Amino acid sequence: MNVNHDRRNDPKIMDTFLSDENSLVMYWEYEKGWQILNAGHLLIEEKFYRDNGILGLYHIVTEREKQSFKRFSEYLKKRIKGIGDGSRVQRCYVETAFSMKTKDDSYGDFKVSCYMKPDKDGQAECLLCRVDRLEPEESYRYQLAKIITNDKNPESFNREVQKIFSANPDRDYAFIQFDVAGFKLINQQYGEEFGDEIIEFFVNGLKFICNSEQLYVRLTADVFMILTPYRSREDIIELIEQIRELLLGYGGVDYRLVFGINYIKDKSKNLRKYGDGAAFARQSIKNNALKYYEFFEEKMKDSANSRKWVEDQMEKALANGEYVMFLQPKFSITSNEIVGAEALVRWMHPDRGMIPPMEFIPLFEKNGFVTKLDRYIWECACKCLAKWKEGTGRLVPISVNVSRKHMQDETYVDYLELLVSKYNLEKKYLQIEITETMDDSAVNKGVDVLKQHGFTLLMDDFGSGYSSLNMLKDTQFDILKIDRAFLNDFIESDRGQKIVEHTISMTKEIGLDIVAEGVETLEQAKFLSSCGCDVAQGFYYARPMPVEQFEEKYIL
Repeated sequence: MNVNHDRRNDPKIMDTFLSDENSLVMYWEYEKGWQILNAGHLLIEEKFYRDNGILGLYHIVTEREKQSFKRFSEYLKKRIKGIGDGSRVQRCYVETAFSMKTKDDSYGDFKVSCYMKPDKDGQAECLLCRVDRLEPEESYRYQLAKIITNDKNPESFNREVQKIFSANPDRDYAFIQFDVAGFKLINQQYGEEFGDEIIEFFVNGLKFICNSEQLYVRLTADVFMILTPYRSREDIIELIEQIRELLLGYGGVDYRLVFGINYIKDKSKNLRKYGDGAAFARQSIKNNALKYYEFFEEKMKDSANSRKWVEDQMEKALANGEYVMFLQPKFSITSNEIVGAEALVRWMHPDRGMIPPMEFIPLFEKNGFVTKLDRYIWECACKCLAKWKEGTGRLVPISVNVSRKHMQDETYVDYLELLVSKYNLEKKYLQIEITETMDDSAVNKGVDVLKQHGFTLLMDDFGSGYSSLNMLKDTQFDILKIDRAFLNDFIESDRGQKIVEHTISMTKEIGLDIVAEGVETLEQAKFLSSCGCDVAQGFYYARPMPVEQFEEKYIL
């Protein structure tokens, strides 16, 4: 839809609406309802608009455009709301297009123009509506806007973009790219047919939103891109807000649209790079619930290239054994003896050396590869435990992380059972760490299943996000791991220390054990011990280390 502010003050707009006898022109007034000023020739049968005016055309638009027409009707009703009760209205001119059935029972492409005219006091006098059959060139562009994917026909899109540039050489343009955050989850929860309905709704909605100087395409899956002129940053943001207003909430389902914007600085250069820039900007905030649009900056390209390299290498790295298990000891604060270890992963690349976990773990969590990596580390831990069991050294539990991604498929429990059986281990030596959560039914169910199978469960990062004292009353976890940030934030003040002290005391009273993470000083260790927490891990005791070094220091 185009809300064209440049034509709002056109004094000859009535003459413009009546200038072509082939046009269908309708006129709506509060007291009189709809009147037909021009019936048009060989266009549309009168029975469809005689009583209901522009709204009656709903019955002859194509089936795939009915949802879009409903939104168009809702927009008009919203604009004229308050007419007759003295409310002030905003003058506006709206254009959109639809494929509709003609008198000869075929379908044609039509432009629908609507003008809201207020009087000198700001009250609506009337709503003018005009329907014109599109010229062949206009119809071609309209049909082009319905291209399913630009990747299948990039030259057609680029050709149309260049036409727009040629017709408006002095205008500035930008690409806006957007998609639905978590669209795969929508398909999983509501079905792929519903997902297809959303995409179709977007296609029709963008046709309703975009004007003759704006071109949109569906790139892939749920990703769309719009070429739009702009005078300022605010123009682009206003268009984004209009898209959100009209495209959010299909079928009563909540979903989030994420937008990336890139200014086209040189119209003669390869347009693909500007589209890629919009994609970089969009992807940079996919996991940021507080932002829904971002403008491209060059540094985003480096980040995106880094992510691509990681994804290109991840499978090969697993096959080549580049992921290495490190162990971080857990100590008794009172005896200063080792009581366990946590299994962590490090990526040892043959050319780049050690790659920090923060450069690949969040990405693996997002793309699902973490489930493969987890299983690999689980088996590394079991091999290690089996080796200690068969040797003459001591045997201490190793805790392994289970990502929430596993909770979508309970076969991971079968795999854990298989490993325990394969390496002839007691389950108490393979402990399971899961990040604390709130009201996540899949995770809660997964915790219950693990508990039923007899595993010892650790709630990782307690105090970092959703945890609360209330959630502890029904928990299936055996051990809480106090998050380092929680400890550091509270230990600095007397009031904070009291909170930590009572949290530990209450937790122990209800039968849960405590492990403190991130202990970095002797003072922290002494404070925790005085509160009743006797197990700690952190740099004060030992950093994560290769298995060989761990065994040499603590096992053999």
